[in-house]
Amino acid sequence: MREPVPRRLTASTEHKTPEARSQKNQYPVPPTAGYPASSDQYPASSTMSHIGQYIPGESIIHRLDPRVKIGSVVALSLLILRGDLLWLGLTSALIMALVPVSRITPREMARALRPVLFFFVLLFMLHLLFTEGTPIPPFPSWPVTMTYQGLFMGIMTTWQFLLLIMSASILTMTTSPADLVCGIERLLRPLRLLGVPSHDMAVMVSIALRFIPTFLEEIDRIREAQAARGADLGSGSLIRRIRSAVSLSVPLVLSSLRRADELALAMEARGYKRGPRTYMRDLSMGRADYIAVAMMALMTSLRLFQAYS
Repeated sequence: MREPVPRRLTASTEHKTPEARSQKNQYPVPPTAGYPASSDQYPASSTMSHIGQYIPGESIIHRLDPRVKIGSVVALSLLILRGDLLWLGLTSALIMALVPVSRITPREMARALRPVLFFFVLLFMLHLLFTEGTPIPPFPSWPVTMTYQGLFMGIMTTWQFLLLIMSASILTMTTSPADLVCGIERLLRPLRLLGVPSHDMAVMVSIALRFIPTFLEEIDRIREAQAARGADLGSGSLIRRIRSAVSLSVPLVLSSLRRADELALAMEARGYKRGPRTYMRDLSMGRADYIAVAMMALMTSLRLFQAYS
């Protein structure tokens, strides 16, 4: 019989130990269609905790039913928007207590709030300068001036929007995209009697939420690429900064369209079709879910009783 010819090592595998060859597959292949990988697959990065980014964990908030978390965020939003100073203080204490319970670090929450910091400042300044009332000394009584009423309204409105963003961030950080779609679809299921496609609406909401961190990461990537080419985006006059922002918009829009096209192709390749679907995990409520529902129902009932008494 003919003896087998020994296999000759190629340049890519020669003089490499098994440990060195295994490092090639140390990290999995990144997913396509614009979906960022979960934080347990890749090393931590500075842009991992954008608003809308899911952070895997085993906290009690992570284990809650997604329907309970979505309903609680809606109830908290009503309490925040219709509440007075007392209820804003109680809601703030509740949300601040939920952050460590969810095992979300203050640094991760700060990174999630950083993209909307400019919006908070703009909202506060608009109320401070354009609200009629008693001027704050030594500012004169001009059409555009700082007033006590504007200061109060600016603090209250900024406070409300801050609580809304924090509650939404806790929801998206502790709920996986699949559970979020399933929870929204189950909550909207009664609307199918009116001809509303509940699952399609849930998919659209989930895709929109999942694209928020991808969108923000793309902005950082474009800004860093232009800075590496010598572009000065953080200094100069107001007109120059506006032009710099416009220069970011063109590649950002093109990248967003490309990612949307990749997402559509990936969904078609995986056989996605409209209509009702089955889920891998059946949602069921436990003791903690009923306790959370009872707490939110009690708070909402007390606020309604206070409002109409």
